[in-house]
Amino acid sequence: MRRLLLILLIGLLMVGGLGWALTRPADLERDLAADHQPDPEAGALVFTAAGCASCHAAPKSEGEDRLVLTGGMGFASDFGTFHAPNISPHPEAGIGSWSFEDFARALTRGVSPEGEHYYPAFPYTAYQHMTAEDLRDLFAYMQSLPPDATPSRAHEVGFPFNIRRGLGLWKRLFMAQDHVVAASGNAQLVRGRYLVEALAHCGECHTPRNALGGLDRSRWLAGAPNLSGKGRIPNITPGELSWSEADLMGYFTTGFTPDYDTAGGEMAEVVDNLAQLPESDRAAIITYLKALPPIP
Repeated sequence: MRRLLLILLIGLLMVGGLGWALTRPADLERDLAADHQPDPEAGALVFTAAGCASCHAAPKSEGEDRLVLTGGMGFASDFGTFHAPNISPHPEAGIGSWSFEDFARALTRGVSPEGEHYYPAFPYTAYQHMTAEDLRDLFAYMQSLPPDATPSRAHEVGFPFNIRRGLGLWKRLFMAQDHVVAASGNAQLVRGRYLVEALAHCGECHTPRNALGGLDRSRWLAGAPNLSGKGRIPNITPGELSWSEADLMGYFTTGFTPDYDTAGGEMAEVVDNLAQLPESDRAAIITYLKALPPIP
């Protein structure tokens, strides 16, 4: 009996140790372009392309108030409701005390400065593809924004999803490090892929998810249920989206569809962000969308 209990104890310790190792938050192991001189002006474009204010500005804020990143937007899901945190440069309520390495690890690994996993409502599965130069430029720009002392709201997540350590397994299953679309040799397509798959994180809304919340990459950008419960996010592959390049450029610039309807809901904010980017970036996104395999 003692031998059996010892074997069981050793087995439990081995399983526990393996689980602890598999769920360990990832370290920041990449070139951080330490010799790059951060450019806040370039960082402002990264900030816009990534839609940071769309989630982290106070709801219904307008104009310059959109740059006060108090947080507060809620994201309802089958796992609970997640709230965008304060990411202003306030030293206590925001990220003002973070180092650049803290910032880069959060965006590309989904890990907090304290070593905890972030929930993937924060789209680090997309931001992991950001270049080190863009990360440095973005950090420099965000440090220049107004600090705000508004406390971040706690997520409303019940057991077992409130055990953040388990997100380490989720990341191993669903945080794919490769790109969805091959784009070698075509500079415009490469740029479009970077904007769609990384900065603008379009897949987070336009791609369906499995039962564990991972993106179904086999139906990339083929439409998904709207988490708000109101309708569906549309299929934007050529299997459904038949707009011409001119139609898409007009929509990304003005918000008007070819039928003279207008972008609404969260997409209105996306269009507002895209309209602030160089026309060449909007053209690159269009090239990417036209290159997607058509999915019915």
